[in-house]
Amino acid sequence: MPQIRIKDAAAFLSVSDDTVRRWIENGTLPSSKDASSRTVVDGLALARLARQNAVLPDDPSGIGRSARNRFVGLVTDIVMDTVMAQVEIQCGPHRVVSLMSSEAVRELGLELGSVAIAVVKATTVIVETPAGKS
Repeated sequence: MPQIRIKDAAAFLSVSDDTVRRWIENGTLPSSKDASSRTVVDGLALARLARQNAVLPDDPSGIGRSARNRFVGLVTDIVMDTVMAQVEIQCGPHRVVSLMSSEAVRELGLELGSVAIAVVKATTVIVETPAGKS
């Protein structure tokens, strides 16, 4: 299993190093020592904790969809000309950018600060790993 240093675990979960240390101390997250005697956590345990602690805003649309990747967030930027628009939505720690017609922006009533849902349905999803990992 992959071993992940405390500082990296904290970054992946968007919490402080101290929070990860508290989780280790109270038994929420198991730890061990690596070859350099640094405290590390098991990657699978960290992934399970990340999923368990994920707080996703409810999709306010109430619409059923086949697409499983829905990101609820706030519109943070709109760049629009007469035909096309680029809309940026901040969905938690994720920035999602969509290109659409300017007409669609107007019809949806999108404006800075409005709630929007980015729905992603893709047949191709590229997965990468850090350099040196196999």
